[in-house]
Amino acid sequence: MVRYIKRHSLQARITHDAFAIACILLFVSGLFIFIPPLASAIPAGTLFVIRIIHRVVGFIFIAIPIVSAIRSPKGFKRFMGHYFHRWDNDDVVWLKRFVPYMLAPKKVHMPDQHEMKSGQVVADGALILGALVMGISGVLLVIGTAGVDLGAGFMLAIRLAHNIAFIWLIVFVIAHIFLGAGIFQPYRGTLRLMFGDGKVSESDALYHWGYWAAEEFEKGENIVEEDD
Repeated sequence: MVRYIKRHSLQARITHDAFAIACILLFVSGLFIFIPPLASAIPAGTLFVIRIIHRVVGFIFIAIPIVSAIRSPKGFKRFMGHYFHRWDNDDVVWLKRFVPYMLAPKKVHMPDQHEMKSGQVVADGALILGALVMGISGVLLVIGTAGVDLGAGFMLAIRLAHNIAFIWLIVFVIAHIFLGAGIFQPYRGTLRLMFGDGKVSESDALYHWGYWAAEEFEKGENIVEEDD
């Protein structure tokens, strides 16, 4: 028998997966909208459809986390709490050792971590920041192109912010996919956390989130056993 911890709820997984799909669709459609050579390479009718798709998906992109937060305010509060808790020495050490760990994971010892690693806080926090800037600037761009005069200078600044957020998100999303998809050996198999059943094995939990795993096994509420 192998013990597992139920780490992510069904709602959390659906929210993550839907948000990820929306983000990718925005990236692809945004390339044709905001890069003139690509826009001019396709028929005007096709570009119009892409613009509509971009706006519809943008609405979904903004609505997904809002709906999820409304459905589970306690879960949202707990989620946000990870980004504002006071770091301990292990959090600082973990972040300092991350790059050497990526280069030589078998030689670098990483300290135990709580439910969210310090590196996750930094990287995912950057994703949230980029998503906020992209969402807010996107709404303002739609308003500004729908007949509301926001001023030429303000619109230029908003478009610049939207483009910067686009590049910012691409960088951090690629890094997120590289680690979250389980491509890198110490994270192999972690894809199931968000795109599977949301469970993590006892060995992986203790390896990646030692303090959190110990607390979960002590409480026993989210522990399941399965045949190996």
